[in-house]
Amino acid sequence: MIIEFRCDREQPRLWMCREKLRVNDQDIPVQIAWTTTPEPRPAGLDMLFELERIVLRKGKAGGADGLKALPERPRAGDPDVVIDFTSAERDPDCAARLYLRPRFNGSTGEHAALAAVLAGDLPVIEIVNERDGSVMDRGHPSAEIAAGLSGGLETVIARTLSMLPPILSGAPRLVPQLAAPAISSAPRNPAPFVVRGVATSIAKEIYRLCCYAPHWHIGWRYAENADVWRTGDLSGPAWNVLGDPGNHFYADPVPVKWQGRTFVFFEDLDHRVGKGIVSAIEFDGEGPVGTVMPVLEEPWHLSYPFLIEDNGELWMIPESTAHRDVPLYKCIRFPDKWERHSTLLSGLELADVTITQHNGLHYMFGAWRDGTGGYSDTLAIYYADRLLGPWQPHAANPILMDRATARPAGNFVTIDGKLWRPVQDCSNGYGAALGLAEVLELSPTTYKQAVRRLLRPGPLWSGRKLHTLNRCGQLEVIDGSRVQPKTTAFLASLRSSDRSSQWNWHSAPAKPIARRLH
Repeated sequence: MIIEFRCDREQPRLWMCREKLRVNDQDIPVQIAWTTTPEPRPAGLDMLFELERIVLRKGKAGGADGLKALPERPRAGDPDVVIDFTSAERDPDCAARLYLRPRFNGSTGEHAALAAVLAGDLPVIEIVNERDGSVMDRGHPSAEIAAGLSGGLETVIARTLSMLPPILSGAPRLVPQLAAPAISSAPRNPAPFVVRGVATSIAKEIYRLCCYAPHWHIGWRYAENADVWRTGDLSGPAWNVLGDPGNHFYADPVPVKWQGRTFVFFEDLDHRVGKGIVSAIEFDGEGPVGTVMPVLEEPWHLSYPFLIEDNGELWMIPESTAHRDVPLYKCIRFPDKWERHSTLLSGLELADVTITQHNGLHYMFGAWRDGTGGYSDTLAIYYADRLLGPWQPHAANPILMDRATARPAGNFVTIDGKLWRPVQDCSNGYGAALGLAEVLELSPTTYKQAVRRLLRPGPLWSGRKLHTLNRCGQLEVIDGSRVQPKTTAFLASLRSSDRSSQWNWHSAPAKPIARRLH
């Protein structure tokens, strides 16, 4: 197979130097055909991108950086596949069997992608077969790493490139229905956008000097029959907040009852070192008792401690994307001794792994990333006959790219015979809201879901975020974020040190300082 990128010679970018695409576990060479298009080019764009590189990326190179000279690469021959990144007319003499063109909110070329970013959002990406006009795949990327205009363009292109290998592999695509926002075609001046972005970046740096950011905290309550899955919102008994020492945040709560005791496991991140471990605290039917205890630590970051019972044993799968694997830990002594048992999947980034059983199979859901682009927009599914595997990829992996419905947000639940999953809605930023999605189809070759409810922070749950939902019996847990000044955290630690000479930074008083948010 010969793949050819068709690119605009007036707008050469660093990403165009990509020499290979990995398709069906093979590296396929990529050649470039340079084309001149009448596409408008905003004045001073390269200078603005250079300003962003210096200020926003601290001098690091990015895929949207301009090239001073076109890369020279010998042609291998007539292409079998053309991917046209320009807005130029298709060459009628091109004999390639497949002619693909990315569209950004329905329009083609770099200008369309930049117009979407300038309008305040990343575009819906479509890969269109120019031969018959069919949409081969569609996705909406998340913007966690999209710093500024150049970062937005880089993220869009990175996700466009990640959509191509599954199409070229011949695997079935489950094309989601995603509505593209309406954007004015009138050209926008990029300078004010870039200046605002730089100013915002400086303001964030000042904020980080004064506050720990982000600072997540855990909410809990005994919901009885008024839990989120029944009400579809956050109403019911008031939410309490699990106290923390201020210089640690707590997130991703997962409750479990084992050997007659109930514990909530969660990510415990020390702001001072920027690395998370798994900690836990016991609940007694009225609230947390005792102190927070560390239960699992590795040299790399851990979070989202998914728990599952299988064959009379308790197992944990903490998120381990920094180590590029999906590990399985066995509980040796509950709750504080865990032993790494095996590796379920290796050589990949799969965040917030969540497993359910359906029609006799185990299904593993996770937010997949191929090393570029956002962390929360792409869903991958794997399946196995048993928890220990072997795990096989879903026929349509990656299943979908949609920042509003891809990333897991907690355990599956079954209600009236229907399977549901909470999902992170990152449309307005990472962890900004939480959706309740009904699973309509699930097999090794199919998947379909529909979000029925959307939960956002508000009067019932103060804070700026909401991205995890779990339950064990009557105990229901969520999480959120708040502003945490560093001076407040320091004073809190001093007060705690005065109260107890046995204090350690993983300990947090439970009932006495649990606060209600109204």
